[in-house]
Amino acid sequence: MNFPERFSDLPEYAFPRLRTLLDHHQPGGEVVHMTIGAPMHDFPAWVTDVITENAAGFKGYPPNEGSPELRSAITDWIDRRYRVSMDPDTNVMALNGTREGLYNAAMALCPEQKNGEKPVILCPNPFYQVYMVASLSVRAEPVFVSATAATGHLPNYSGLPKDVLNRTVAAYICSPANPQGAVASRDYWVELIQLAETYDFRIFADECYSEIYRDTAPTGVLTVAQELGADPERITFFNSLSKRSNLAGLRSGLIAGGPETIKRVKQLRNYAGAPLPLPLQAAAAKVWADEVHVVENRALYQEKYTIADEVFAGVQGYMPPEAGFFLWLPVENGEETTLRLWQETGVRVLPGAYLSQGDPGQNPGEQFIRVAMVAPKTELRQGLVTLRDCIYS
Repeated sequence: MNFPERFSDLPEYAFPRLRTLLDHHQPGGEVVHMTIGAPMHDFPAWVTDVITENAAGFKGYPPNEGSPELRSAITDWIDRRYRVSMDPDTNVMALNGTREGLYNAAMALCPEQKNGEKPVILCPNPFYQVYMVASLSVRAEPVFVSATAATGHLPNYSGLPKDVLNRTVAAYICSPANPQGAVASRDYWVELIQLAETYDFRIFADECYSEIYRDTAPTGVLTVAQELGADPERITFFNSLSKRSNLAGLRSGLIAGGPETIKRVKQLRNYAGAPLPLPLQAAAAKVWADEVHVVENRALYQEKYTIADEVFAGVQGYMPPEAGFFLWLPVENGEETTLRLWQETGVRVLPGAYLSQGDPGQNPGEQFIRVAMVAPKTELRQGLVTLRDCIYS
């Protein structure tokens, strides 16, 4: 039996790789999980009631693009959040989580060639792993662009050679960045949009952490694109309820873009999609329409930022995140530090190199660990203090 070679060179995914590193060793203390960004705050209590009230919808096939009520709730939210008006019929589609959309956008929108050559898809490094797999699936060359302190922890796509940019068909960008917590400024978006217009490529803007921030809401690409009068097909925007509303299991994501963009993504989904059941769509519509719980959720994360700042005050290289719920902590060797933490304390974190690409010495994540600040405050403080005392004392 033959198997395809297209994914044969993929590294093991981050979390199986972490289990391989740690699980045959005993933890050195009570286990504190700080690896996966799975929100642990409460979601709105009324979500369950909405699902129950609409349970009869489980009998029917859900609409592929999302119910009219859900799509209207999504466009209303985009208007409130970004001051951008969109047509719920032509500019947005509901997703079964944003990972689906981030993958299918490449499948539906990226051409087979660019200027007669193999296309390139740009990815920040470190990055959300679906960006790489999507690129390989369309036989594009993923080009990983380091996002380090020198570049404000966002990729400097403008610094790439012209021969690479001339082959570029799309650029993924995550703001707020996972894992560094950096936020793209208006000037950053302007430069990226102008670069995309100069070299004729698409921007895939992953803004899933946009509602978790310290003081000021991150500027979104849709706002800046509208201000610039950019081609609406140039920008494809993604977001979800996973982080905003602590509803990762509801799988309510969105994709927004120009009419032709959404038309092509819808067409692919007609054949290969898995829309949310109608009761879950009804709940998602109510959640997108409510901001009270989002403000409360953000306040909890702001308290966690304060805890982290207090714990790591004076630690050389500590970078307070602007947004999101990860700490990107500098260490000598991320993998060795992760194993040491586990064996000596029971604190479980993720080596930064597992989120990045590059040979030893060239991997921008290998001298970092990623720490998820999703645990309750008391447990979080205890875990961070234990971590600090183990690796920075």
